[in-house]
Amino acid sequence: MGNKFNFREYKNGTITVQLQSKQIERIINILWSHGIVISNIKRNSINVITFDTSFNNYYKVKDLASRTNSKIKILNRRGMIFLKIKVKRRISMVIGVFLFIGIISYLSNYIWGIDITTEKNIAPYEIREELKNIGITPGINKKKINVYDIEEKLKTNNDNIMWVRVRIQGSKLKVTTTERQAPPEVVRDDSPCDLMAKKDGQIVRIYTKAGTSVVKPGDIVKKGQIIVKGEQGNEGSEYEVHASGSVIAKIYYEETRTVSLLRKEKNRTGNQFANYYISILGKKFYLKNSLNKFAKYDKIEENNNFIKKEMYYETQEKNIKEDPKVLVNKTADSIYKNILMNFDKSVDVIDKSVESSIEGNTCRVRVLVTTEENIAEDAK
Repeated sequence: MGNKFNFREYKNGTITVQLQSKQIERIINILWSHGIVISNIKRNSINVITFDTSFNNYYKVKDLASRTNSKIKILNRRGMIFLKIKVKRRISMVIGVFLFIGIISYLSNYIWGIDITTEKNIAPYEIREELKNIGITPGINKKKINVYDIEEKLKTNNDNIMWVRVRIQGSKLKVTTTERQAPPEVVRDDSPCDLMAKKDGQIVRIYTKAGTSVVKPGDIVKKGQIIVKGEQGNEGSEYEVHASGSVIAKIYYEETRTVSLLRKEKNRTGNQFANYYISILGKKFYLKNSLNKFAKYDKIEENNNFIKKEMYYETQEKNIKEDPKVLVNKTADSIYKNILMNFDKSVDVIDKSVESSIEGNTCRVRVLVTTEENIAEDAK
C-alpha cells in the first residue's frame, strides 16, 4: 500500500469513470442528490455508462458503487495531478535524465579531440606539438579558444605553413594546413630552337625578337606547324638562334548545348514533421525520431542548440515550360562563361556569336567565340 497514492489529497484534475450497474438511473439520481457533479455522461449499453468527475468526488462515487454492488473502472485521467504522480513514481529516472543532460551539457563546453589535416612535408605530430606549446590540448574549455589567434600563432611559429584554418566542430578542434611551396627554379635555355603554333588559327600580327618568320598575316596555320625558324642572317651567312617572339592569331572556340524547354519546379506541399536529437562524440541520440513517409522532401538541420532539430518538408515537382528567348540567353551565357574559364589574361576576346534552333520541347544553342592570342611556343 506504501506505493499507492491517495487521490483524496488532490483537489484538481478530472477522471473518466466507467460504471457498470443494474441501477444506472438510481445511482445518477443519488449522485446528484448528494451534490456530486458528473459530466459528459454517455451510455455504452443497458447497464454501462461513462462520465467525468473531479478527483475530490471520486471516492464518493466509489463508495456509492460499493453500496449498490456496482463495478467502477477508471478509463482516463487528466490534469497536473497525474504529472505529479508520475514524477513521484519515477523520481529516480527523472533525476537521472536531468543529471545526464547536465553532464553532457557540461562536457560539451570542452574540446575532447584534435583532428589535424596536413600535406606532404608537415607531420600532424609537428602541428600537435605546436598547439601544445600555445596551450591547446584535449580537455580545454571552448571559451579559452580563439581560432583566429591560433591560426596566426601557427603561421608565425612555422615558416612552412602558408595557410591554416582552425575551427571548432562539436567537441573536436579541426586544423587544416597548406604548405608553403618553393618557387620553381628558372633555367634559361639558349640552345637553337624554332617556334611552332600551339593551336590552329589565322595569323594576324607577328613580332620576332630572334629568328625568321616563315608565315605572314592572313595565313592559316595548324597546331605544330613551324611559324618562326630558329635562324637569322643574310643569305649564305645564316646562323642558328633560339627563336623568340609573339605570333598573334585569331582562334575560334565553339560549343553547342541541347537543353529542354521543360523545367522541373519543386514546391513544398505544407506537410512537415520534426525530429529532435542530441549529439555525443559525433553520434546522434534521438529524443524523437518519426518515420519519414515523404517520397520527396527538403531536410533542414538546426544545430545551434544543445538539443538539435531536423525539419522535413514534403515537396512535389511539376513541369514548367520556359520562355525560349530567356532560355537561349541563359544557356548562351552559361556556355560563354564555360569557354572563358579556359582563358588566361593574355587572351583578347574580339567577337561572340549565338545561334539557336527549337525542335519540340528541346532547344539547341551554339556559341562561337573569336579571340586573338599568342600561339607561339618552342618547338619540341
